[in-house]
Order: sequence, then structure tokens, then C-alpha cells
Amino acid sequence: MKKFFSYFLLIFVATANAQFGKSVFSKDPIINLENFDKQRVHWGYFLGFSTYDFKTEYKVPGQEIDIKANTGFNVGLVGNLRLHEYLDLRFEPGLYYGSRTLTYSGFTNQRDALREVKATYLHFPLLLKFSSLRTGNVRPYIVGGLSTTMNLSSNSKSKDDNYEQKFRVKQWTQNYELGFGIDLYFEYFKFSPSIRGVFGLNDELIRDNDPNSPWTGNIKSMKTRAVLINFTFH
Repeated sequence: MKKFFSYFLLIFVATANAQFGKSVFSKDPIINLENFDKQRVHWGYFLGFSTYDFKTEYKVPGQEIDIKANTGFNVGLVGNLRLHEYLDLRFEPGLYYGSRTLTYSGFTNQRDALREVKATYLHFPLLLKFSSLRTGNVRPYIVGGLSTTMNLSSNSKSKDDNYEQKFRVKQWTQNYELGFGIDLYFEYFKFSPSIRGVFGLNDELIRDNDPNSPWTGNIKSMKTRAVLINFTFH
């Protein structure tokens, strides 16, 4: 989380300095796209990167799995509906690539100890965006809502399990999301870097056929946790 937050701040500062210069902090900056936010509906797209992790609860403490979150990338569309001067409804369908590496203790060979869980997600968030008062060409906001995710890489229908090196997860999950961002108004477009947390609501793990499986037998629940950093262009 700290690494992603640092990347977000670094990119934001570099972009603001390159595009705005001192005009952001001057008393009378040139106002770009003054009426942009008065549109009832507008569209955009985003690019970004993400890290997906699991929040895991165990039946017996002390037998935890080492889970490494790997960085992936995102791309998608944005539809924005203006509800009020400071409130918007947003739909942001996107394609997200991610993976986690699970390491189990107690095995003598790497073949049994490691499981790589790759995922290609179709992500469908419906969000409320609460914006502050615009100051010059900068307008911070917070965002939150619910989302549904379809894992195109899910092997939920497979009859094989970890005894055949198949770590199975469910295809559909539900989440809630919280985050913040900044709208930056340029002469011809609006640029919005944002950071958002995704918190899974339901258990995603499909247990092995053997209830005493060393891979899934001790897991009480396994839910998605993710950090998304998106760069949106309107």
C-alpha cells in the first residue's frame, strides 16, 4: 500500500508541475474547461495498475499462508452522471489483470509448496463521487460504492483440485470500494488520478475434495483485497 501510494503522489506531482507549472498556485490562474462539470452526462477512459491480495482467516491460528501480491494493470471506460453540483454517479467497467503467489510451509518440494493464482477480472463498480469546491483548475474528491467482479480465469468448474495443482476460486464476487482522487482541468481535457481500495464481501475459495487438504482445510475464508490506481481522461 505504501509503495502504491508513493507512486500515486509522484506521478501526480510530476504531472501537475509539467502541465500547470506555477499557475496552480497563483492567485488568478487561467480557468480551463469552466463549464465541463455542468454536463449532465460525460464519458472517459482510464489506464492504471493494481495489486490484488487475499484477506485470509484460518480455523487454527499459526498455520498461515505467505501471500505475495503482484502488480497488474487495468484499462476501462467511465460513464459519469451528474446528480448535483457536488455529487456524481459513476459506472467504471474495466478489465483488470492480477496475480498472487501463495507459499505453504510444511512441504519438502516447491511443486506442492507454491500456488500461483492468476486472474483476469471484468470489474463492474457503481460509485458515488463526492467532489469538493473547485479551486482554480484543481478539484479533490472522494468516491465509494459497490462492485461485482467476474474472474475470467476462474477454474470453478474444474473437478481437479490442489492434489492436481489446481487452486480453485469462485467466478463471481461482490465488493465495496473506497478511495479518493483529484480532478485536474487542462485546456482540452480533464485528467483524474485516483487511488481506491477494493474489499471483498464473500468467501472466494473453493475447497479441495478432501476436507483435510493441507492447502484448503485450514482456511475459514479467503476474500479479495486490492489497491487500484487509475489515471482517467475525460
